[in-house]
Amino acid sequence: MRVVIVGAGKLGYTIAELLSNEKIEVVVVDKDDEQLTAIKENLDVMTINKNGSNPITLNDPEINSADIFIAVTATDEINMVACVLAKKHGLKHTIARIRDMQFMGEAKDYLRENFDIDLMINPELIAANEIYRILMTPAALNVDDFAEGKVRLFEAKIDKWNKWANIPLKSLKLPAGVLAGLIHRDHRMIIPHGDDSFQVHDSVYFIGFPESIEQLSLSFVQQNTRPLERVMIIGAGRIARALVVQLNDAGVSVKVIEKDRKRCEDMAEILQSGSIAIYGDGTNVDLLAEEGIASADVLVCLTEDDRLNLMMALLAKHMGAKKTVVRVYRTEYVDLIEKVGVDVVISARLLSASEVLAFVRRGGVTRVSILEGAKAEAVEVIVQKGTRAEGNRLMDVKLPKSCLVCAYVRKNKAAIPNGNTILLAGDRIILFCLRGSAPEVVTWFTNEQRFVV
Repeated sequence: MRVVIVGAGKLGYTIAELLSNEKIEVVVVDKDDEQLTAIKENLDVMTINKNGSNPITLNDPEINSADIFIAVTATDEINMVACVLAKKHGLKHTIARIRDMQFMGEAKDYLRENFDIDLMINPELIAANEIYRILMTPAALNVDDFAEGKVRLFEAKIDKWNKWANIPLKSLKLPAGVLAGLIHRDHRMIIPHGDDSFQVHDSVYFIGFPESIEQLSLSFVQQNTRPLERVMIIGAGRIARALVVQLNDAGVSVKVIEKDRKRCEDMAEILQSGSIAIYGDGTNVDLLAEEGIASADVLVCLTEDDRLNLMMALLAKHMGAKKTVVRVYRTEYVDLIEKVGVDVVISARLLSASEVLAFVRRGGVTRVSILEGAKAEAVEVIVQKGTRAEGNRLMDVKLPKSCLVCAYVRKNKAAIPNGNTILLAGDRIILFCLRGSAPEVVTWFTNEQRFVV
């Protein structure tokens, strides 16, 4: 299988890295040789120093023989044109990064129908949606829905006051319909067993029915925790603009601090009554104190500088902020930032790459969520007839130890499996898979190892 990626920037690099790690043949195209240098030096992929939206470039047999064409340059129009040309040259499947919110809103259906783009990704909108889901769920570090909302993933931190710390899992009485599927401890991902226990500072991934997860989340909320009312955001870029609309619609008051006057003015125009945009420097301690950082429920740092975001989050924690959310560009910073006390770290690149990964793995795989900087994945798969898992008890299937079947949906009803559960063709299952194991594990449930063209 071959995938062509036009655009060797940060998102293109992340997608190329994930796909090449799965032994997929990747070709990266970019007219900027400097952009290609990092990919040449670090990834086992082919690179082509040409304009990926030029029709002549698309005549290259290394490109037009691809199964999937992905355009993720910094310009929406170039990405759209490249995808249109790719289809004209016979490539069957195209993906485009489109950052303009209007394109992703009112014009999305038009683009899909008339430009024949199979998947459109907007990293900023994806990140804003993820942050909103986390902020609106008490105590959550991560929230994600699977099987059309019938199964929910919930990540929470085990603090010293948590009643479930240091108790063997087999002795815990979790709410009915909830399974503890993964533990993140000391930079490692662990699939727990009955004799394991939660330790203080662990991040635990639970999965289950949405109503049961909501009940579970209350166990992680301290008694003095109040409903989300006030959010402070540093940076007024695309993620912030998408996020404030959702927060305002939910009745949350927002203060946005931005040092660029034009961005600040643009933000002020979309804010609803009760929210304000402040022209100033978010690293100014006096400004943060004056604007009430100590009384904010959450501080969200969304500038384009990872180190600046980290510094502001730590400063805000010192000044009394209750919860901090940081957006990072460099995924290698995720562990470091979480280790020093930041509550939630969001990577728009990894969130977008997970959507691409699900598309590439299609043929039973319908959803992929990348966890802890790609240390593990939550994968949604439709069981196909004649596969190794179909018609057999889970205890007899002998799945790799690197994976766990956490939930399944049959006839629109979700359930938590056990060793005696027999999976049937058509069941929609959710798996936790440790790093690198998902491509192999998926073959237990589907007949296709890769995307079917």
